Amino acid sequence: MTFLPILAASGGLVDIASDTARVFGLNWWLFISQCISFLAVAFLLQKFAYKPILTVLEERREKIAEGLENAKRTKQQLADAQKTSNEILEKANAEAQRMIEEARAAAKAVGERQTQAAIAEAEQIVARAHQATVLERDQTMLDLRKQISRLVIDTTAKVSGRVLTEEDQRRLSEDASRAIAA
Repeated sequence: MTFLPILAASGGLVDIASDTARVFGLNWWLFISQCISFLAVAFLLQKFAYKPILTVLEERREKIAEGLENAKRTKQQLADAQKTSNEILEKANAEAQRMIEEARAAAKAVGERQTQAAIAEAEQIVARAHQATVLERDQTMLDLRKQISRLVIDTTAKVSGRVLTEEDQRRLSEDASRAIAA
């Protein structure tokens, strides 16, 4: 506490502050008015600029999070649709195999003439089962493409925050179809 005697000897802290203000040309009324002006501007900026900007940034963050969630849901739906498609194909193949086996067993039990008829019938069954499998797979893939195209368009519209034109929707639908076909 060696500086206290120095302050007391030189006339005190108030005298030092007055002398310093006089030396540097400090006008107290002007200083106080500038402080008040600064606080007013800081308050106005806080209220009308900073808070609205934070609000917009928070809304943007929420939209991005929603878009990511939609993309995650779309990916899960695509995986589910692919799994369902594979299950349908496996069932159709198993059914076709079962039908072939039944036809072969029936052919062995019947004589030579009936054997030829049974084989022809089995081949027709296989052809019909194959056609049915192909048609069902094509229908499933068409439905899958439509769903994915719709989900891609919805997700893109939500993430971008704008209404997509018919051209944008057509282009996104074609891109999604090509991606699924690959």
